[in-house]
Amino acid sequence: MPAVKFQQAAGIQPEIAVQAMPEDERVWVPQADNVWFRPLLFNTVSGGWSNLLRVRKSGVLSRHRHPMIVTGYVIKGSWRYLEHDWVATEGSFVYEPPGEIHTLVVDEGVPEMITFFTISGAMIYLDEAGQMNGYEDVFTKIEMCRRHYHAVGLGDYVDQFIR
Repeated sequence: MPAVKFQQAAGIQPEIAVQAMPEDERVWVPQADNVWFRPLLFNTVSGGWSNLLRVRKSGVLSRHRHPMIVTGYVIKGSWRYLEHDWVATEGSFVYEPPGEIHTLVVDEGVPEMITFFTISGAMIYLDEAGQMNGYEDVFTKIEMCRRHYHAVGLGDYVDQFIR
């Protein structure tokens, strides 16, 4: 059945329909050593984002909490939180309640982990004593992408994901 075209109402941003797993490695934004994210949506209205997180190392990634909910779906590999006894494996859905402190770990023997995350609000990074030592929000993530894409020759590539 052919697509039916409707006139877009004033002020409505267009949809985003992209291949989530990029063919161009430059689309992956480096976040830490052997850790990258691939942006899919930056929601500046409600303050959140959706991305793929790719990790190619084992060990602790970060201890953090969120002021709002986070959901994830594991596409490849596995990961867990030190504070829980479950492991998120391929095909797992994860819901993280607001305020919970958790420490993301990729276990030895997992060569690559890719998870689709939707983060509402922010990521607040914590030290071992539970004190804030950094944060990320939709605007810091956009700026990380902007710097990276300009540096690798993709220019304003990030703009297509900003709503």
